[in-house]
Amino acid sequence: MTTDTPSMADLATFALVAQHGGFRQAARAGGQSASALSEALRRLENQLGIRLLLRTTRSVTPTEAGALLLARLQPALGQVAGALDVLNDLRDSPRGTLRLNVPVSAARFFLQPLVNRFMRAYPDIVLDVVIDNNFVDVVASGCDAGIRYGERLEQDMIAIPIGPRVQRFAVAAAPDYLARRGVPEHPRDLLRHACLRGKFLSGAIYPWEFARDGQTLTVEPGGPLVVTPTVFDLAVSAAVDGHGVIYLFEEWLEPYMACGQLQPILRDWWADFPGPFLYYSGRRHLPAPLRAFVDFIRSPAPP
Repeated sequence: MTTDTPSMADLATFALVAQHGGFRQAARAGGQSASALSEALRRLENQLGIRLLLRTTRSVTPTEAGALLLARLQPALGQVAGALDVLNDLRDSPRGTLRLNVPVSAARFFLQPLVNRFMRAYPDIVLDVVIDNNFVDVVASGCDAGIRYGERLEQDMIAIPIGPRVQRFAVAAAPDYLARRGVPEHPRDLLRHACLRGKFLSGAIYPWEFARDGQTLTVEPGGPLVVTPTVFDLAVSAAVDGHGVIYLFEEWLEPYMACGQLQPILRDWWADFPGPFLYYSGRRHLPAPLRAFVDFIRSPAPP
């Protein structure tokens, strides 16, 4: 054990690893190597003379001492970050990194033109975009903000509209598949069809939801293919090739329906749902890059 005062960098490393539950996860979030984080934590524990984290091959969890330190440390680190960020207000343009956690659909269909305009307006801000369809705690994940749909937002989060305000799921299949198997006339008919489904990373299968004339209906069909959101294009390709019925964002299927590769079905039952929101914690100082992005989202789009 040494008597040196621990560095702020090593304390921040401890908080990062504890929040993410592992060195690899923390390394990805912090842009450092796992070995460098491990060495910083070893140095900190030697200086303090006490074990802060319990390490196993699968996880890293705080000890009792580590949990006590983390509870006291997080507010202090937030204050330090806020104090340094005040300097951004003295510059002509804010700078720093803005880390966003967004679903595949946002990255694919509406984020790109918005990001292009933002980068032109704020050339000193680095955008770090993490594609993730699971709802996450943006603070614990090392992100500044996320994009998700309203029904999945935590009550203590601030949310502002971003992207299209109304979207819907479409249902379609290849013409040759429908010629072989028949055209479904009611959502329950899908139970007799081969359906190409999506699932969350948790393993839960997306339900297929429909609505018409105030009536809502949920169907859980079976089929030969199940994919996660990162490979929805695989399911679309299978649908185009005639392997079954697909249920996906209308924007995703529209190009294939427009050229006749897929035929829309059950159109009267396609369910509308509210568009996405940018969400972030209202319990902490707003970093200048995030503040700039929020102001940018709220400002009218150019014609």
